[in-house]
Amino acid sequence: MSKLKMLAIDLGASSGRGIIGEFDGKKLSLRENHRFENNPVLVNGSFLWDILRIFHEIKNSVRNCVISDDKDIKTIGIDTWGVDFGLLDKTGKLIENPYSYRDRRTDDIYIEAYKRISKDKLYNITGLQYLQFNTIFQLLALSMHRPHVFDNAETLLMTPDLLNYFLTGIKKTEYTIASTTALLDAKKRTWEKELFAPMGIPEKLFTEIVQPGNILGGLLPEVLEDVGDIEAKVVNVAGHDTGSAIAAVPAKSENFVYISSGTWSLMGTESKEPIINEKSALYDFTNEGGVNGTIRALRNVMGLWLEQESKRQWEREGDKTTFNELSEMAVKCEPCKSLINVDLPEFLAPGNIPERIRGFCKKTEQYVPQTKGEIIRCIFDSLALTYKRTLSQINELQGIKAQYINIVGGGTKESVLCQFTADACGIPVYAGPVEATAIGNIAVQMMSQKEISSLREAREIIANSFDVVRYEPEDTAMWDDAYERYEKLLGV
Repeated sequence: MSKLKMLAIDLGASSGRGIIGEFDGKKLSLRENHRFENNPVLVNGSFLWDILRIFHEIKNSVRNCVISDDKDIKTIGIDTWGVDFGLLDKTGKLIENPYSYRDRRTDDIYIEAYKRISKDKLYNITGLQYLQFNTIFQLLALSMHRPHVFDNAETLLMTPDLLNYFLTGIKKTEYTIASTTALLDAKKRTWEKELFAPMGIPEKLFTEIVQPGNILGGLLPEVLEDVGDIEAKVVNVAGHDTGSAIAAVPAKSENFVYISSGTWSLMGTESKEPIINEKSALYDFTNEGGVNGTIRALRNVMGLWLEQESKRQWEREGDKTTFNELSEMAVKCEPCKSLINVDLPEFLAPGNIPERIRGFCKKTEQYVPQTKGEIIRCIFDSLALTYKRTLSQINELQGIKAQYINIVGGGTKESVLCQFTADACGIPVYAGPVEATAIGNIAVQMMSQKEISSLREAREIIANSFDVVRYEPEDTAMWDDAYERYEKLLGV
């Protein structure tokens, strides 16, 4: 049997990759064909995505297929981070570089937003937790401070949809990425037009919503002229990278808890319908779209961004250290000596994270970490305790008692944090696959080609194709004691 080949373009907030997926009818394998950096650029005080450079690198990935034995790829799928978007004018041209969600233009935006639409009403419609960078708040900031941009704007496309448009010339909005906007009715799964006018958002901007697995079309003639002749079709995969990652969870049952671990930690469960009630609002749970009509009921937790940005800060100071070295330093430090509330806004923006951690510990009269190891230990301990708290909330909301946690994504390489998560939560952790986002992207492409028929079948194939590491809980009593101290810090 000939192998089915597909190209996954997996874009993260700091890097992008082209991944070739090959399916032989039983197992799936991956090969990287291109890798590139992707970072927002600070220009005149604003963080912007260099979207044209990103598109250039995507074409390089496709070109690498054309000039190699991978010219026979059948499909191409793109996934990215959520919430960010580009605006096109009436001629279909990009008006300006898209803003990064870490831009400061939405600081304290809730003050104005909730004057226009109450927090309760917005949550009851969209089911999304408040995050200051949700698309609705970015658009409100635009309507308040730069309304002239809307005069020329004809179409809004989310980041993966914008890149798909650059490839195909077709303007569609994929469901999972649309669900990150806080402009979607979570139950009806359609744009909620009632939200547009109060926020000063033109209704005309929004396109038809399509589901993961939709075959969008072939590459534009000008793209083919640039990359070379190739017959691959572009498929709408789960455009939101978390949606792709969760599709790749090799879960052993339907009632599973996952952590998609990377720059962010997305922790939650999969359900058939949105979970929207007083408790889910209190716990700040969000409801985002998944593959095959599923809902990802989850919390966005500040993830390994804290470690990544700390490492960058030390490098700015001329002190280079690898992630493995930082983990080794952390293990040698006293456990749970210093803890932070990882979800505070002060930890969101780029900059001197170690100093902000010291400031929080000093303010809360804790031991102030001094060394790199103590800073990373504080981050890992605090994340593990945040997962413990979130697990308890998931169990309550779903009426279940989860028996294990599946961790997928790049964070599975942080074996120390995986072990701490098992210890703190008191249940086994299954870590893997590492490349979950690319795998989920490819799984949807396989479904679009009728190679597999369901998410369950995809997960069985994934479980048989990639390694998963099991971590057993140890010394849970110590973590229970630390959890009491951690809970007291959450109101600070």
